[in-house]
Amino acid sequence: MLIKNIFSAKKPVISFEIFPPKKDSPIETIYNTIDALKDLTPDYISVTYGAGGSTTNRTVEIATLIKQKYGIEALAHLTSITSTKTEIAGIIENLKTNGISNILALRGDLPQDPDFKFPDPLHFRLAKDLVTAIQKNHDFCIAGACYPEGHPECDSYEKDLIRLREKVDAGVDFLITQLFFDNEIFYQFIEDKTRLNINVPVTAGIMPVLNKKQIERITTMCRASLPKKLIRIMERYEHNPEALKEAGIAYATEQIIDLLSWGVDGIHIYTMNRPEVTRTIIQNMSVIRNYISK
Repeated sequence: MLIKNIFSAKKPVISFEIFPPKKDSPIETIYNTIDALKDLTPDYISVTYGAGGSTTNRTVEIATLIKQKYGIEALAHLTSITSTKTEIAGIIENLKTNGISNILALRGDLPQDPDFKFPDPLHFRLAKDLVTAIQKNHDFCIAGACYPEGHPECDSYEKDLIRLREKVDAGVDFLITQLFFDNEIFYQFIEDKTRLNINVPVTAGIMPVLNKKQIERITTMCRASLPKKLIRIMERYEHNPEALKEAGIAYATEQIIDLLSWGVDGIHIYTMNRPEVTRTIIQNMSVIRNYISK
C-alpha cells in the first residue's frame, strides 16, 4: 500500500522508525525490535539508511521483512548525495523487486572525510533531485524530510521553506519532521508552510529523551532548540538514567497528547531501537488510542 493512501483514509497516522544493525552485527538482532513493535499496530515502520549508503542492503532487507513477514507497511530511507544515477537506479529497482513501494528521499549527511571523492558530475545535490529521479521513472509514494526550525545548512528559515516547496512540487507525497521538542515551533511551521502552498500531510517526528549527551549532540547537529522545561529535566536527572528515561517518556507523551488535540496528521516515533520505550509511550496514551480508533 502507498502510505499516502493511509493519510487519505485516517488521521492521525502512527509510525515508528528503526535503524539497521551495524555492519559487523548480525542482522537478526533487529528481529527482536520488530517483534516488540508489531503488536502496537503502527501504520508503517521506516528503516534508516546508513551514512554514505553503508547499510543499503540491510535497509532493503529489513524493509522487505517488515512488509512480507510482519504485514506492516515499510518506508525505506534512501540517501543520495554520494551516489551516481546508476547506483540510485539499482537501489530503486531492488526496492521495487522486493515489493517496497514507499521511499523517504533524502540528500543525506555530507561525508566527514574531507578527501571524500563525490561523483563527478554530482547528480543529487539536493533531495529534490532524488525526488525527481524517483518520480520520473517509478510508481512510488515519496516521503520527504522537513525542518520546523530550518535546515541547519540553510542560511535562512524562509529560504528553507522555499526549498521545501520546490521539493514537494517535484513529487513529495507527505513530510516527516526532524525531531523537535517545542510544539509551538511545529505549529508555526505548519502555518508558514501553508502560507507557501505546501499542502501535503506532515507527520511530527518525536524522539523521547533518554540520554542528555546524546540529545545535546543531535540537537546541535540538526539545530533543534531545547525548551527550558526540558533542559531542567535533563540537568536534574542527568546522572540517574532510569529517572531520566521515565521523565523523557513523560515529556514525549505530553508532546504527543498536545499534538493530537491540535489535530496533527501523524506521529512518527524515533524508537532508537528501544521498543520498550515506544511501548510505554503507547500504553500511557490509552485515551489517545481510543481517540485514534474513532
